[in-house]
Amino acid sequence: MKQSKMLIPTLREMPSDAQVISHALMLRAGYVRQISAGIYAYLPLANRVIEKLKAIMHEEFAKINAVEMLAPALLTADLWRESGRYETYGDDLYKLQNRDQSDFILGPTHEETLTTLIRDAVKSYKQLPLNLYQIQPKYRDEKRPRNGLLRTREFIMKDGYSFHADYAGLDVTYEDYRKAYEAIFRRAGLDFKGIIGDGGAMGGKDSQEFMAITPDRTDLGHWLVLDKSIASLEEIPEAVLADIRAELQSWLVAGEDTVVYSDKSGYAANLEMATSEYKPSTKVAVQEAVERVTTPDCKTIDEVAAFLQVPEEQTIKTLLFRADDELLAVLLVGNDQVNTVKLKNFLRADFLEPASEAEARELFGAGFGSLGPVGLPDSVKLVADRRVEALTNAVAGANTDGYHLTGVNPERDFTADYADIREVREGEVSPDGQGILKFARGIEIGHIFKLGTRYSESMGATVLDENGRAVPIVMGSYGIGVSRILSAVIEQHARLFVSKTPKGDYRYSWGINFPKELAPYDIHLITVNVKDEQASALTAKIERDLQEQGYQVLTDDRNERVGSKFSDSDLIGLPIRVTVGKKAAEGIVEVKIKATGDTIEVNAENLSETLGILTDRNAD
Repeated sequence: MKQSKMLIPTLREMPSDAQVISHALMLRAGYVRQISAGIYAYLPLANRVIEKLKAIMHEEFAKINAVEMLAPALLTADLWRESGRYETYGDDLYKLQNRDQSDFILGPTHEETLTTLIRDAVKSYKQLPLNLYQIQPKYRDEKRPRNGLLRTREFIMKDGYSFHADYAGLDVTYEDYRKAYEAIFRRAGLDFKGIIGDGGAMGGKDSQEFMAITPDRTDLGHWLVLDKSIASLEEIPEAVLADIRAELQSWLVAGEDTVVYSDKSGYAANLEMATSEYKPSTKVAVQEAVERVTTPDCKTIDEVAAFLQVPEEQTIKTLLFRADDELLAVLLVGNDQVNTVKLKNFLRADFLEPASEAEARELFGAGFGSLGPVGLPDSVKLVADRRVEALTNAVAGANTDGYHLTGVNPERDFTADYADIREVREGEVSPDGQGILKFARGIEIGHIFKLGTRYSESMGATVLDENGRAVPIVMGSYGIGVSRILSAVIEQHARLFVSKTPKGDYRYSWGINFPKELAPYDIHLITVNVKDEQASALTAKIERDLQEQGYQVLTDDRNERVGSKFSDSDLIGLPIRVTVGKKAAEGIVEVKIKATGDTIEVNAENLSETLGILTDRNAD
């Protein structure tokens, strides 16, 4: 493909409105353009990446007997009313009416649609299992779209749905999808983790998220690709490295999720679901009497602990929440933070929000910082983290401003429901006892759910079992954020290309180092001087030969300065660059390996063999 015929509108500078590197490079390298807030056009290079990703998915899903189909994006609201999600999904749902004032939505996901299709077509357990998927745009009215393709109002998604006569069948397909997802993400060149996830608005029971890990900003070995003019990283002056570190730190860390993982085992979870090892203390202590003490101007745990000269782990923090209009007090040890997802799941609540200080004063007679669990009205439900139960002679608020209670003991002085509702901290012991917990930022790229009968029961999707009884169909749901993967790949494969001028000055510039299976083209073929007849003729021959050998070649035939061509090549990020330059008359070309920055000169007659080695084509 001639580059002069492609729409690749590269930019000279990084766009000022981009905050994450993937967004900036997609704009600068001419992959996408924003049409309106949260809505993007995928230009030819981006579209080629997405089509390659789709091809990988088709191959891997065929191995697990998943069949592709296509459902409409415009859906009648009646389907979502039937499942109950029309009222509960929230403001992200695009709602509209047709000319007859009938209600419709733009599909953010398709559980209801596929459940309806199966309900109407499948009547017997003998017709199951069925495993269907589609790849299409989805729509969610994000309040604040941001960070390029990572948070948009229209996005490309693969959503799959499986239908079973029993849970044993669902378990098999769920495991098949887990393995297929891992294969897809590996082939896409992603560093990822499969983690314990929360089902959220999807409903259902078990779920697993797949997170692309955001690279560490301090790891220069990851980010820098050194030109042949630089022998090693140690050669670069510290002042230049300081500028590079500042450049890396100037970009926000992509990913809205924190991945919690063990440094010595396979344990990994979203921060919302993560837990740590918990071993209740077996130490026996004499329970003291409750004593009311003054704590003037002490409103935080640290202030109370310092004033009373006790460790913060000996204090109880009391928070006030409203869950589905029920008021409840939540107890935590010291400076622990409540994990609202865990709390919401434990309560099985649809809505959870902090209560106001005015509500606290009305109920307790005190403001935040002085609340406690002793002597609460029976109407207030008490939920405590499991670590609270092990406390002895703790300090808690006295429900009077400026006062606290000492000698507070669970069960004797208050009764609560106990559960793991705290947010884990980095450095705690992994729940499997192997290693300690580490934190990393991650971009969600996939999610699989065991929906069970959440939708089949509400929508009347049943089959006759082997005994002739009508039973609800058991379902699974499996999603991949296709357009998000484009961002995640660029986030992980963005590089700073460092070179040294003949005068000894160091320069660096951003570009992409696409993994070979997703790169828009295999090879970037560049003619330094398109007016040089010998160079142009050699370029044409190389292009023809490589295409006949099955390579996808992007040929830069533009009449541009060579510096601009090389700059654009670094931005676009193809794995191999072949340059036809001043030695064209001798039949010599330069081959550059994008991932390492290494260059070699090769006789054009031997180019095919060399590329076969570099691209592993000769391995077969």
